[in-house]
Parts: sequence; C-alpha cells; structure tokens
Amino acid sequence: MRALRRVLTAVLLATAVVAASATTGVVDAQARGAKFADDPTTLVDTSIGNNGNGTTFPGAAVPFGMVQLSPDTQLNQYASYDYSQDTILGFSHTHLSGVGCQTMGDFRFMPTTGAVTSSDPAQYGAKFSHANETRAPGYYGVKLDNGIKAELTATQRTGQHRYTYPAGSGPENVLIEAGQSNGNTYAGDIHVVGDDTVEGWVQGGDFCGETGADRYRVYFSAQFNRAFSSFGTWTDNTLAPNRRDASRSTERDGAWLTFDPSKGDQVGSSVGLSYTSIAGARLNRKAEQPRSFDKARTAAHHDWRGELDRMRVAGGTTADQRTYYTALYHSLLYPSIGSDVDNRYRGFDDKVHRASSTYYQMFSLWDTYRSQNQLVDLLNPDEATDMAKSVLHIYQDAGWLPRWGLGNGETNVMSGDPVTPWIVDVYNRGLLDGRTAHQLFDALWKNANEVPADQTVFRGRDGNPSYLKNGWVAYQNLPGYKYGDSRQAGSATLEYSLADCALSTMADHLGYRGKAATLASRCDNFTTLWDPTVTSHGFSGFPVAKNADGSAAGDPDPTQTAPFHEGTAWQYQWLAQQDPETLFGLMGGQAQAEKRLDTFFDMPTVLTDPAKAASDSWVTGAYDYHNNFAFNPNNEPDFSAPWMYTWTGAPWKTSAVLRAMRTLFTDNQNGMPGNDDLGATSSMLVFAMAGVFEAQPGSATYEISAPMFDKVQIRPEHGRPITIESPGGDASKLQYVSSVKTDKGTLRQSWLTHKDLLRSGTIKIKLSDKPTNWATNASPPALSKD
Repeated sequence: MRALRRVLTAVLLATAVVAASATTGVVDAQARGAKFADDPTTLVDTSIGNNGNGTTFPGAAVPFGMVQLSPDTQLNQYASYDYSQDTILGFSHTHLSGVGCQTMGDFRFMPTTGAVTSSDPAQYGAKFSHANETRAPGYYGVKLDNGIKAELTATQRTGQHRYTYPAGSGPENVLIEAGQSNGNTYAGDIHVVGDDTVEGWVQGGDFCGETGADRYRVYFSAQFNRAFSSFGTWTDNTLAPNRRDASRSTERDGAWLTFDPSKGDQVGSSVGLSYTSIAGARLNRKAEQPRSFDKARTAAHHDWRGELDRMRVAGGTTADQRTYYTALYHSLLYPSIGSDVDNRYRGFDDKVHRASSTYYQMFSLWDTYRSQNQLVDLLNPDEATDMAKSVLHIYQDAGWLPRWGLGNGETNVMSGDPVTPWIVDVYNRGLLDGRTAHQLFDALWKNANEVPADQTVFRGRDGNPSYLKNGWVAYQNLPGYKYGDSRQAGSATLEYSLADCALSTMADHLGYRGKAATLASRCDNFTTLWDPTVTSHGFSGFPVAKNADGSAAGDPDPTQTAPFHEGTAWQYQWLAQQDPETLFGLMGGQAQAEKRLDTFFDMPTVLTDPAKAASDSWVTGAYDYHNNFAFNPNNEPDFSAPWMYTWTGAPWKTSAVLRAMRTLFTDNQNGMPGNDDLGATSSMLVFAMAGVFEAQPGSATYEISAPMFDKVQIRPEHGRPITIESPGGDASKLQYVSSVKTDKGTLRQSWLTHKDLLRSGTIKIKLSDKPTNWATNASPPALSKD
C-alpha cells in the first residue's frame, strides 16, 4: 500500500494541469439534460475514414448485407474511393471496408449522356464536389458536375439505383462494367436480356497476393424501370453496338444501355447479387424488389436506426457522438450475407450447398477476433450464431477452417490462429447449441494439431510441426510465403498459445478433459520465446523468435520487426493476456511490468498532455508497423495493450491511455488512424468509449474503464437493456473509475463476465478527475485458471 500511495502522490502532481481545469465532483446526467439521440443515423458520417488510412467507403449498405453499393474514384487501390479525388468512375456493388489490399468493386454502373465512345472509365468518369454529396447509413447521393444526379440505396441482396438526367442533355446512358473490378479480375461475362435487363458475372481473387490461388465468383441481375432505346457491349476497348453478349479478354467487358430522353429524365435499376448463379441473383432481386427507390431507402434507414439504437449513448459533444456512432456503424457491416434468399450458398469447395440458416462470408478473422466479434456477439447474438455455423460449413465443405475468407475462397492472409478465439468467444457466451459446439470443437482441434496437405488452398497453422514439438514456431523463410506462420514465427507462437489456451476452456466445458489438459499445457508457450538477456530502453527480457535449433531468428533487438507480423517484440510482448501473472513474472514482477507499460505509452506525457502523447510518442502512421517500440493504436496486435494495466494493479491508467487514444479519432474523412479492417478498429473504439472491453479474447469477460459519455445503453437482441451511467463522463478530460455498482450490488473487481453484464441492469460508475485505487487488486483470472 505504501508503494501505491507513492505512485498516487506522483500522479497527483503530474496531473495538476489537468486537474486544475476539471470540474469538482460529478453532475447528474439528468440534470445536465443528457438525452439519447432521437435518430442516431443523423450522427453517422460515412465519409469518416475515406482516406488512405481508414480505407472505408461512403456508399449504401444495410447491416451485414451482401451489397455495398458505393462510388469508385480509383481502381487497383486499397479503397476504391479516396476523399482527396474529384472524379467518380462509377458505382460498384461490392466493397470491403478498411482493408489494406485492393479487392472487390464488382459491377460498376455509370450514368452518362450523349454518344458512348469509350469503355475506359478514365474517359467517361465525371467530376464531382463533396459539397454535392449526401451520405447517410443506407443511402448515398451525388450531383455530378455534368448535372446528372445519382442516388444509391440497398437491401440485403440488392443495390437500388436512381439516376436523374439534366434536361436537354441528349441520350441518357447507363454503362455497366463487368470485367474490371478494384481488385484482381480474371474473367467475366455480360448479357443484355430483352429490353430492360442485363445479367452477368465476374471472377476475382488473389487478395493480398499470398498464394494466388483464391478465387470468388459473383453474379448479378439488373432490371431497369424503362426499356432500352438502344444498347451495345464491349470487350476490352472494342465497342459493339447492338450486340447482346460480351466476355472479358484482358481488360474489360461491359454493356451500355441508352434511354430515350423524351420518355422521362429519370432511370431506375434494381440489381440483385448472388454468389451461386445468375439465377440466384435473379431470385434475390425479385424476392427483395422494393415498391420504390424511396421505400427501399426508408427501409435501409429503419434497419440502421434499429441497429445503432442497440448501443446508444447520451452526453458528450456532437463530435464525440458523431465519432462514436460512425464507429458503431462501421462495426456492423461484416461479416456479410453470402447466401441467397433460399439459403443456397457457394462453399469453399466451389459447390453450391443449402444451409439451414443464413450463411455469412468475408471473415477477416485476424482483425476481428480481438474486438468486432465481441461486439456482434453482444448486440446481435442470432447473427453471431449463424456466423459461427457458417464457419462450420466452411470446414464441412472444404475440410479446414478459414483464416481470412474472401467470398468462397481462403486467402491465407495474415498469421496465427484467429478462428479459434473467435469461435470460443461465441461458445463461451452461450450462443451455440451442443451439437454445433461439438462439431466446431472437432474442427478447431484438428486445426490446432494438424497441417493441411495442400498449402496452396488452406495453410492452416503451418507452424504446427515445430510448435507441437518444441512449444515454439520455428522460423523458415519459405518461398511463396508472405504471411505464413513459419515466416512470422515470433508472433505466430504467441497467437497459437493464446488460441490453444482459449480452446482449453471450450474443451473443458464440453467434457473433453484430456484434450483440455493438453491445450492448457500450451497456455504459457509464449514463455518459450523469452530471452532474459535481451535489453531495450532499460528493460531486460523480451520475446525473440527462434530457428528450429533454438537459436535467435533475425535481429533479436525488440525494436526491430524481425519475424513478427506487422509489429515488433515491444508491441507483441503484451500478447499473453491469457496469463498476465506469468508474463509479468518474466518481466521481473508486477511493478516492473507496470514501468514497462509506462514507457510503452509514455505515461508521464499521457497524464499531462494526452493528445501530445498520442501524436508524438505513439506510432502514428497507418502502415508504420516496423521498427518501433511504442504503442501502435493503429493495428490489431496492440488493441488489448491499454487494458494490461488491469493486471498491474493500476486500472486507472487504462482509462488515461484510452482518453489519449480517443484524440486520434475525429469526425471527418481523416478520422481513423489506421485501416478499419472490417470494423475491427471501429469496434475497439466503441468499447473504449463505452467503458467495457474484452482484453482476453475467448474469455467472454469484459474489463471496465471510465466511460466517455454520461450514459450508455446496451440493448442486445432479445435481451433486457443494460444501462451504464457515468455522470459527467467527458472524453476531453482525464477521468477515472472511483466506484461501480450494479443491480447485484457494489462491484469491487475490475471486470464482469458476459453473463453478469447481461443481467447487471443498471451499472452506476462514479468518475473522479484524480486517479483512484478502485479495483487495484481485483483483475480477471487467467484463462487457464478460469
């Protein structure tokens, strides 16, 4: 306690600048007039992150929908829309939000006027101004500089277009590109059917260039509300008037449709998508055909309003709420529906199957297992269950579990074993029936103990042979491997250890005692990399990747990247959340671990100038993974690091770090410090601002920090509301938890299980502008001891 008092005294001096401007005491939320927004969709700006860092898109989609209908300003780039550009090339129907490799952007529609003279989007693209854009969840509109107004909305499996042409502009056209997407494109066909319909397909893949073998095929069926007065198709650069069919050669294939301007100035189109067939796309279009564009827009708005109300906030500034609700919006886009309305889907064996529930795809698991999965589990348990069943279908269809699935293809991108904690989190929240749980466990057990024979299709845990023998993944610079675990041996060892430990809890609950013991024995495999002789920034002992003979692989300097995936040993050393006590023992004890965290975050600056610490002391570039020792809030491996103070006896420091991190997120196009990665970064921010977060993936346990709003209300699907009241919550001030009470009584520990959170009713959190000793010695248990 004397040591704690000395720490608190030092902090009080360090926070004098902040404390002087802080209010004394807290103000009742009701007295301050903090209210929930009547319509939270008005606080979402889909342009946030539309730059080279966030790589989000501004267009129309519904929650977890198959269609993401959005403008494209560039091709063969991470994001097909860049806010800094001023030319729209068209509006395509598929996008991934926030990824770091080019992909999707399929079936690009573009309205034009006059004669059609080129198939090159660089020739027919149109200038535009952001002042003429209208963005909202489920809707995008823009008036192009040429006078054409384009409006987009979506249902789950269809994109809805409405184009209004200026009077006197001549022939009204819609150009459809089917053979050139934002990512790698390999084949495509297009067909003009009758006088009002166009159908086709495209094949894409090779996401991030790992194996080069992954492929997906997507189909469309577009029906227009007016008959064509003329039409034609193109292959590459050759235009063919009056021809109905075209196939991609080396660049493009598409069709143009011309409408008689004397018959009206507006053209609408309903476009169904499918990953099974053109017939599936046609079925989806007909089944989800709205009565009008405006009704589709209203329905999309209603869907988003309901989703955003599942975790609503009151208080804070308008900028706080815009940042929060946009992050929540981005968190609920994926995984996306992959099955048709009749539940038919294309499996990873490239065959069409029928599921008993909605089938989902686009599993960016290395990113989402640390934050976004937990948010979906909390707010949308039905969808989370179907997503887990979808992963089981992948295993049943193709024999292995995915790591990063694009459509019906495994890209083998990233490293480690993310699918395991992802599934264990769903299971430990009670969302799986017994049969499904046992089947998934069998798949996870195979994944944890074997290696796929054909490494060009599924790589699985390619580091298993050495890991199972020695407890570490042996480094190998294998030809053709960019993301493989053997090339990222240091981080893969840590990821495997966490995954195995999480899986041991599932094995134990399912009654597999022997397998549970085997997996639990791997919980501390992170210790096999620990080298006590390595020193850096005044600290001794860091994880060092190893060769098969046990020697150091690469540069053991923990500030250098070496064989760690998108990071360094300084950043990866905290990836042992399954057993912090053992980790801290390697560091010299709890006090030394806390000092190391203080250096990592530059705690003295955090406590005097949070924004300066975030901008000057931390890693700030979205892709500056390498050769750094400081906290990297822009990338997933460090997501849990702020919560490691929970186990050092200083949970108040977590709240300080999160306030500093909040300054990196703004409510404009530059508002995301790193790739959003299908909602992973946004979900981490949502939890941080709400004051709860699962720092131990697979645990179904939430750590508590100081909320940044007066009130947060969580309304899970089918569940009773959970209200977090923290009067005076203010993201702009350093604030700390001083006490917590739930309907079950005073909470003296720093955490709640998922089950306890669901039945906690009202959580009353008192905040202080000075550090407190709340829950300083009441941290969550290790996973292996839960």
